[in-house]
Amino acid sequence: MHSAEHAFTGWYKSSYSGANQGECLEVARGHATIPVRDSKNPNGPVLVLSTDGWTAFVTAVKDGSLGA
Repeated sequence: MHSAEHAFTGWYKSSYSGANQGECLEVARGHATIPVRDSKNPNGPVLVLSTDGWTAFVTAVKDGSLGA
């Protein structure tokens, strides 16, 4: 994990995020890796994924294979 200090720019929240802000994440565009952070804690840690790691994560979310 990286510190969320201003190292990454271009953060956006998915249009699929609910209005209650309960379980939202943000992703930063325009980087060689995929920075991800908790939208409720924009100054907190950033998880940086490879493109393959991001694809695997999104696939697991879509097919419901992530453990609770």
